[in-house]
Amino acid sequence: MSVEATVEGLAKELSTYLDTNRINQVRRAYYYAEQAHEGQMRKSGDRYITHPLAVAGILAELRLDHQSLMAAMLHDVIEDTGIPKDALAEQFGDDVAELVDGVSKLTQIEFRSRAEAQAENFQKMTLAMARDIRVILVKLADRLHNMRTLGPMPYEKRQRIATETLDIYAPIANRLGMHSICTELEDLGFSSLFPMRSRYISKAVEKLRGSHREIIEEIRGKLQEKLEERGLPGRILGREKHLNSIYNKMKFKQKSFHEIMDVYAFRIITDTEDDCYRILGAVHSLYKPLPGRFKDYIAMPKANGYQSLHTTLFGMHVNIEIQIRTEEMEHIANNGIAAHWMYKNEPSSVTTANQARVDRWVKGLMEMRERADDSLEFIEHVKVDLFPDEIYVFTPKGKIMELPSGATPVDFAYAIHTDIGNATVACRINRNLGSLSQPLQSGQTVEVITAPGARPNPAWLSFVVTGKARSSIRHVLKGQKRTESLELGKTLLKKSLKGFGARLADISESQIEAVVKHNQVNSLDDLVSDIGLGNRMAYLVARQLVSGAENQEEPETIQDIRGGEGSPVTIRGTEGLLVRFGSCCKPIPGDPVVGVMDSGNGMVIHSDSCSRLPEDREGRARLTHLKWAKDITDEFSVELRVELERQRGVIAEVANAVAMADGNIERINVEDQNAKFGVVSLVLHVNGRRHLARVMRRIRNIKAVTYIGRVRN
Repeated sequence: MSVEATVEGLAKELSTYLDTNRINQVRRAYYYAEQAHEGQMRKSGDRYITHPLAVAGILAELRLDHQSLMAAMLHDVIEDTGIPKDALAEQFGDDVAELVDGVSKLTQIEFRSRAEAQAENFQKMTLAMARDIRVILVKLADRLHNMRTLGPMPYEKRQRIATETLDIYAPIANRLGMHSICTELEDLGFSSLFPMRSRYISKAVEKLRGSHREIIEEIRGKLQEKLEERGLPGRILGREKHLNSIYNKMKFKQKSFHEIMDVYAFRIITDTEDDCYRILGAVHSLYKPLPGRFKDYIAMPKANGYQSLHTTLFGMHVNIEIQIRTEEMEHIANNGIAAHWMYKNEPSSVTTANQARVDRWVKGLMEMRERADDSLEFIEHVKVDLFPDEIYVFTPKGKIMELPSGATPVDFAYAIHTDIGNATVACRINRNLGSLSQPLQSGQTVEVITAPGARPNPAWLSFVVTGKARSSIRHVLKGQKRTESLELGKTLLKKSLKGFGARLADISESQIEAVVKHNQVNSLDDLVSDIGLGNRMAYLVARQLVSGAENQEEPETIQDIRGGEGSPVTIRGTEGLLVRFGSCCKPIPGDPVVGVMDSGNGMVIHSDSCSRLPEDREGRARLTHLKWAKDITDEFSVELRVELERQRGVIAEVANAVAMADGNIERINVEDQNAKFGVVSLVLHVNGRRHLARVMRRIRNIKAVTYIGRVRN
């Protein structure tokens, strides 16, 4: 068959939903592309124009608008033939040129690494999607045809394209609700990456389907009979299990092939939402439903707009999975956002809600993109949101929030608004106080408690699951780290300058500029921040500021290092992200302490007798001498070793003694014991040495205690 005949075949299909004028515009785009690609061939030996034509064919099946079809015809023109965007705009209008440009940009740039290429492309895709969602629809059709014709490609390229398809394009199709494209991409990607496994599962499915044919027909007959008996409209379809989903269930859910295949799946398509619920009642009267397996996605649609009733029945000694939906829901389940164009002339509440959902998702992607430092961090955040196995929870006012499975109250808070997430301090789940880290369950009512001035806790990063929460927390922490590093750096620089008998205010602008330039940073703030982070030494910068940037870098004597000693730096113990306490010696207010700069992470405070401190004179001279502020009320962790005679209830006595002295126990361990004696390790919170002495006195007064001492590694 000639290519021209295929173009006419496409035109014939388009005539079912487009007018003649628009079909002619698509035809014109085809002839323009044919001329532009003249002489170019695909790896398979076919003329190159067969590819854009096939991509347009895929979009025609989705009943997309004429501009998307024109962009499909022209999508490789800018990249492969050197025709500029302006020329396309002149010929076909700005909208089509923008679409073509958006699709071209997704594959244009050379990258240093594959991961970076994938991530960069994804960022560009997000921008293009934000401008016009049709860009991604053309790109998905392009990728689908490439996957269908992957055979002639070299092995390595096949592997790369298949991996990228499974990692990014199939999940995007899923997120946009385009089930039929998603499953085909997954199956093609799977058979390309694992040809042997794919063939093996395919053969096993064929074999099993043959032996199950009778039972499938019998169940279908009984369902049909029941619908007719109740006078309910509905066509019953068998549901195929896809190779990739069978493989994933075997791999990740540790299910055997027969366990997966012994479930018989049917879909019942009916006329109205009302009929869906009536059919549900009818099938439940035919076979017993399995408890906990009913899901109502009509009342609460999935994040990608999918709607259906799901139920699992037990009948004829097998499990029967049934999905019930209307014709419109069926279109949306298969074509997702593309169904929006199918119903453009007669939009319904379903397609409008679906469009709003996609817009919200793309807007969320844009927010994350602004906060991420680089494309790899961005894609790490987004990948989470591409696999939405959802839960549904309620706000106190009854609004439904969709969240990924495993989401916590912190994810919920960020889903409402970034500022609410940042200010969260506690939550109530079903009106009872709950933990911020506990995974939420569908149906719970969640209330977030905020406090002015509260900030995200770095520990949240270990349990949040949504990209929005993760990127927002990181964004705030980066800002906080910058502020704190500036403060700490300023304090350390002032101390060093004081040792040289100078003040920052007295140093001339030109001298500061010379030092900034010499250290190859953009500003004094960057230099001071580097000191606070532990990347530069305060005494060296102070010396440059006082005596000139070109002076030798290395100090000549220990006195130089100490910069004339100066007064110690005061700490409060609540300095935030950049001041940490050594877990080895657990210093508390009242202990003589020193600070050690840890490159990139600020200052670690140690007791001045800690065994981890440097032994040599020069190393010790580099330490920052610190003193505690007078009015510290915060609690600090301290470890005690208690040796005692074993008696009934003695551990409870120790715990009681700590409580009587207003101490808080963090951990209590019995480390070593025999019939007579035991050793207890006790980690507790106190607010200083005096408080600790009071606690130790209480414990020492217990008769069974033979020894108590503080543990310092």
